[in-house]
Amino acid sequence: LVAPYRILHQTPDSQVYWPIACGANSEEINKHWEWLEQNVMKMLSVFDTNEDVTSFVQGKIRGLIAEESKMTSIKEEDDPEKFREALMKFEKWFGLPQQEKLVTYYSCSYWSGRVPCQGWVYLSNNFLSFYSFFLGKEVKYMIAWDEVSKLEKTTSVLLSESIRICSHGEDHYFSMFIHLNETFQLMEQLADYAVKRLFDKETFEEDSSLKDPLQITKRGLENRARNEYFRTMFRLSKDESLNYITDCFLWIPFCHVHTFGKLFLADNYICFNSQDGSQCNVIIPLREVIFNKLNYFMLYPVFRGDGNFSQCELKEKMKVQLWNIHFVEYGRGVCMFRTKKTRDIVVRGIPESLRGELWLLFSGANNDMAAHPGYYTELVAKSMDTFSLATDEIERDLHRSLPEHPAFQSDTGISALRRVLTAYAYRNPKIGYCQAMNILTSVLLLYAKEEEAFWLLVSVCERMLPDYFNQRIIGALVDQAVFEELIRDQLPQLTDHMTDMTFFSSVSLSWFLTVFISVMPIESAVNVVDCFFYDGIKAVLQLGLVVLDYNMDKLLLCKDDAEAVTILNKFFDNVTNKDSPLPPMAHQPPIASDNQHPHPKVDITELIRESYEKYGDIRTVEVESMRRRNRLYVIQTLEDTTKQNVVIVSQEVRFSTKELEDLFDLFKKEHFLSCYWKSNSVTLKHHKPSLPYLEQYQIDRQQYCALFRLLSPWSYSANADSLAMWSFQHLVENSYHLINFKEFSCLLDVMCNGSFTDKLKLLFKMHILPDPNEEALYRAVATVTGLLLRMEEVGRRLNNPSSPSKTKSDKNQDQQCGDNFQESSVLPKEEDTPTEAQSETEWTFAFEQILASLLNEPVLVEFFEKPVDTKVKIEKAKNATYVTDFEVSSSDVRPDNLSL
Repeated sequence: LVAPYRILHQTPDSQVYWPIACGANSEEINKHWEWLEQNVMKMLSVFDTNEDVTSFVQGKIRGLIAEESKMTSIKEEDDPEKFREALMKFEKWFGLPQQEKLVTYYSCSYWSGRVPCQGWVYLSNNFLSFYSFFLGKEVKYMIAWDEVSKLEKTTSVLLSESIRICSHGEDHYFSMFIHLNETFQLMEQLADYAVKRLFDKETFEEDSSLKDPLQITKRGLENRARNEYFRTMFRLSKDESLNYITDCFLWIPFCHVHTFGKLFLADNYICFNSQDGSQCNVIIPLREVIFNKLNYFMLYPVFRGDGNFSQCELKEKMKVQLWNIHFVEYGRGVCMFRTKKTRDIVVRGIPESLRGELWLLFSGANNDMAAHPGYYTELVAKSMDTFSLATDEIERDLHRSLPEHPAFQSDTGISALRRVLTAYAYRNPKIGYCQAMNILTSVLLLYAKEEEAFWLLVSVCERMLPDYFNQRIIGALVDQAVFEELIRDQLPQLTDHMTDMTFFSSVSLSWFLTVFISVMPIESAVNVVDCFFYDGIKAVLQLGLVVLDYNMDKLLLCKDDAEAVTILNKFFDNVTNKDSPLPPMAHQPPIASDNQHPHPKVDITELIRESYEKYGDIRTVEVESMRRRNRLYVIQTLEDTTKQNVVIVSQEVRFSTKELEDLFDLFKKEHFLSCYWKSNSVTLKHHKPSLPYLEQYQIDRQQYCALFRLLSPWSYSANADSLAMWSFQHLVENSYHLINFKEFSCLLDVMCNGSFTDKLKLLFKMHILPDPNEEALYRAVATVTGLLLRMEEVGRRLNNPSSPSKTKSDKNQDQQCGDNFQESSVLPKEEDTPTEAQSETEWTFAFEQILASLLNEPVLVEFFEKPVDTKVKIEKAKNATYVTDFEVSSSDVRPDNLSL
């Protein structure tokens, strides 16, 4: 049947009509037309000829048909025939080894200049690969995930929606995806996987879903993304897995309505999140189900005033009363309904008597504590007898933790703090102890018991502030980048004035590490901690924005960073908590001069309320997305810093700085090549970002040989493999048989830029045996071999009856041979005349003799002193295929079997 509505494509110089879309009614065809207007028609103006326009439209429609057919049927992993066909094309076009795991593929357009190329993008565990054959031109790109610094969705005049990927400072745009969000999420997961596996070893080892790179699948990545979203939303531990999601309605007893949302079923929890804007969350641990009815109907005592209270104490009692009413209406404990009203009363400040209980509830620490009874007691018993660098640092910082608070002016508080910090260092030795943990733990101990404070610390360090408390504080740097992005979006006038955004990074580091505890009075900071445990890092970001907004006018008048820091310090010193029942404690001496007016007091409750009113629309899902996006940028920035430092310490060579940077990129690429397709790579096992810059990246013999063939001027020799093996053996000085970049660059510098004498010295040293006793062993073997041959000859003469009788001279020779054997079997004497075999093995040459001989041959001198164009070799090496490097076998040739 012919559809009643159709869209046809025709150019003015052609009489052929190409069918583009069809529809059963006007609504359907109009929908197709609107999509064509948004995604296709805007791009047609970039083509010069009508033939190019037709070819592009045909290619795009065919790609859409293939993509739609694929997506409406069973997914790729369940459609082996189509997936096998795509895999064959992927292997044919890009020539990668079979170990490269293809995850999925999509039809899309790649923008090369001003002209889009319609083709296919292939997403594998290590690369994003694009192939197109368009208008007779083949376009092929490969981008390694570990080289991606930015990955984001963008919109422009020509492109309604596209994905922008930045690698090595170059932008790549991919558009016209049918399922753009799904594609982008998979790209994010693959980039995050590569970053964690290759750069963030600690996080990678903790994530069991990332262990084997050859087992990465599209479905596995999607499940991992759902699990991360689930655990982040409900503050659950990393080992909690999501089993099922479904839409449902939840009966809200206090409103007498049904709320639409999603039900999440996990191994140990049933969770609900509303989708209708009511902001209602419920977490039900399965261990509590049998007590649910009892907890729900439990009533709590109502406060009755029976004495005289101060104004602050009265307000505190009113807060307790307000929370008790809230508990009666919404429930108490882990099964409590968490609604917008819950957030509103958290913003007002949690009462002192309920703070520890609610911190445990909102952070999810109570679930961890219930799942591990007695765990903290065992850790304390085991850890108190251990001594390490972490315990030394803990002892040094114990008396610096809230010294102004009475709780830490006696041995009771100090001992409790020591036990909690030492137990956590024992639990997580990869983090151990980091500065700022002592300040945070001190505040936790003010409102929670020791074991509760320990599990609160676990929740903060391992879930709410991931990667904050390690040597590179990557998590804090990522959140600083998120904060800068929010400043550019929410406070553009401030970014226009302060062009250097590094100021915000330096001033906000303590805000994130200590949740504002170190910059404002403790009685005010605990209100920030209240919101942090309820809303996570979102609360800290909001408060940071409102602090800058509050001081906007003064910051715009600042002439330098020091003046801006002074303004913010004065502001924090004057943040108060008028509702706190605690007496104010000394924090920092106020910074003020005689000619300045005192800074006005600011109430923390009002400040937090204003942060929610102005910036409360920032959603946790958006923050997590910005975290993933900026994590790539932060890690690549750290890698650039590593490269700069390595280049600086390697500058005694004659390469230019640009050549050294390019060489380091190639060196690093070879380092990662062994990691791409090997789950137990030696180089990856010894890669630690905490090591000195030079030791972070090292290569083994196999990788060195690949670089030797690409860069060495001696790689065209018939004995190139032998030279590569011997030169590597000359460099190796550690038991792991790895070399660093400085060693590599110095050796290559001699090969490319060294004088004739330097190069000849290198060749000479390459043939020096590594074992100092090896020469004596060779002599002993030669002596024994010669004697055995002589004995065999004598034995044949004695045992052969047909042999003529020996002459007297022969007997004398035999006797002399026997005497020599007896002597040499013990220790050869210096006066003994060496045998012919010994004379041959003992020939040696000094370097000066070889040099003098070769200098008489101008052809050889000219060969060694011929200049090498390093730039050309580097450019060729950049374009070398990955499969060429990978095919080098570590067992090609053993160095002890090589000769020049």
